[in-house]
Amino acid sequence: MCGIVGALTFSTDRFRVTEQYITGMRDQMVHRGPDSAGTWTSEDGRIGLGHRRLSIIDLSSKASQPMSNEDDSLWISFNGEIYNHAEIRAELMALGGHVWKTDHSDTEVLLHAFEEWGIDCLHRFRGMFAFALYDQKKGLLYIVRDRVGIKPLFYYQSADQLIFASEILPILTAGMPRTIRPESLANYLRYQYVPAPATI
Repeated sequence: MCGIVGALTFSTDRFRVTEQYITGMRDQMVHRGPDSAGTWTSEDGRIGLGHRRLSIIDLSSKASQPMSNEDDSLWISFNGEIYNHAEIRAELMALGGHVWKTDHSDTEVLLHAFEEWGIDCLHRFRGMFAFALYDQKKGLLYIVRDRVGIKPLFYYQSADQLIFASEILPILTAGMPRTIRPESLANYLRYQYVPAPATI
């Protein structure tokens, strides 16, 4: 199952993302990833990623997350599965220029595919996924969900920061206001669910 969390601050003068902050969010989802957990925060306190891992494809500790590429310029926290990762890995290996640390991690394939083709790499993937990828060189954060939306991904944006997670509880723990949207409650009572993109 796995679980991802993260935060991006818009001003480190008002708020810095710390390892403790991300770990606090991450550990609200122990049930999503009992096998291992990881946290990464940038040195400037601008961004942090967390991950709870349920080991399925690559069971080795080398596939733990958040994961970086060979020069630590890209960092990712990934939930899901890329079904055609072996074919994409073979293509990337034929192209050369990538340093691999795992034998068959689909997360690492995603990282190297992003290095090779940028965000257009998404067009090559078949699977179900939600992930956050941070490009340190460009200072860009990509938060991505599969086309059908199989893997959950929630986010909240305030004037100071953007926070996201595989579940709502980590976001509430991180400081999102606990208020009920009356229109969402009405929709829940009417339809027995809250239509996207809203939440209760």
